[in-house]
Amino acid sequence: MIDPVLLRERPELVKRSQVSRGESPDTVDEAVAADRDRRAAITAFEELRAAQNAHGKRVAQAPKEEKAALVAEAKALSEQVKAAQHAVTVAEEAADAALGRIENIVVDGVPAGGEADFVTLRTHGEAPTFDFEARDHLALGELLGAIDMERGTKVSGSRFYFLTGIGARLELAIMTLALDRALQAGFTPLIPPTLVRPEVMRGTGFLGQHADEIYHLEEDDLYLVGTSEVPLAGFHMGEILDLGKGAKRYAGWSTCYRREAGSYGKDTRGIIRVHQFNKLEMFVHTTPEDAEAEHLRLVAMQEGMLQDLGLSYRVIDVAAGDLGSSAARKYDVEAWVPTQGAYRELTSTSNCTTYQARRLDIRYRPDVEAGEKSKTAFVATLNGTLATTRWIVALLETHQRADGSVTVPEVLRPYLGGLEVMEPVE
Repeated sequence: MIDPVLLRERPELVKRSQVSRGESPDTVDEAVAADRDRRAAITAFEELRAAQNAHGKRVAQAPKEEKAALVAEAKALSEQVKAAQHAVTVAEEAADAALGRIENIVVDGVPAGGEADFVTLRTHGEAPTFDFEARDHLALGELLGAIDMERGTKVSGSRFYFLTGIGARLELAIMTLALDRALQAGFTPLIPPTLVRPEVMRGTGFLGQHADEIYHLEEDDLYLVGTSEVPLAGFHMGEILDLGKGAKRYAGWSTCYRREAGSYGKDTRGIIRVHQFNKLEMFVHTTPEDAEAEHLRLVAMQEGMLQDLGLSYRVIDVAAGDLGSSAARKYDVEAWVPTQGAYRELTSTSNCTTYQARRLDIRYRPDVEAGEKSKTAFVATLNGTLATTRWIVALLETHQRADGSVTVPEVLRPYLGGLEVMEPVE
């Protein structure tokens, strides 16, 4: 959630952020009122508690003949305290709900608007051209014995698939290359759980507008994650971190699950929009002052991967209305997909400032020299994809040859036993 002090002192700033996201400014007025009611309820409760404590001392010191009347007053005061305590609970729940509708404050310079209002920051590489009729990734995957959608559907339903043979090896090669790059950059590898508790899913901001995208196991009250960002954020939940030696950087390798609600009829062919995929996710806990530089560092790592894989791409600054509730700024890196004649997202990286950390209570001590009693502050969190199953789409289509074979990018060859060309199977 956002800083309540910022809400109280600069509500117009919060309103501008909400409007740029396409949200109503009324949400800010409602949150301000709910926060005011919560503080008033707490004050009233504390005053009654103080009166109750003072009255208790009077009862203890009163002469015997006065005790009966004072005890009766104490009972009445106790009932008032209980009622005031209940009022605090109700007010806090209302304030939490109202504050929960306020999304993260967007960073200055983020374009306003929705999905189509992004700003292209740069492009890299020329769109590939062919002197033959290009095949799409599914046709190539079937020729290579790499993708089996038919059996995936038979086993699990639509938007499921098998990666087979060289397809399975190719995904592992891409993911392992990414892991090696992350290790070189000082990231600690994690294989996280892919089922998380509601408070972790809620804390990362995924139970808001896009809750219908998430698989929920009702009997266990656990959620299947759509990205390892969720368990990686929860990894330090409720902790005070030592950032004296720098940011804490993690690379989470996990299977991810998305219901793809509302996407029926979109990208139904192939493995662009599916219910299950693998992903290597970078996640960083750092100081708010270093968050912007860290954000650019994550983007540079993503671009380095795509460049070495020989993919043409563009980097876009995502508009405020397409950010998601936790992100203050998000950059997407989109690769050119030849048969679609369009750029498609392969990676995204978000600066969530202190929004998730406030929800998950992740802090650090800014003044490490002051010792254990120094004041704590909330960390900033960032996340970014370094490899995922969807990359196979752009890689196959970009490096295809007339006979249906596909050239293996040089950087991947050591991970495929030196294989230079993926050949069609007989």
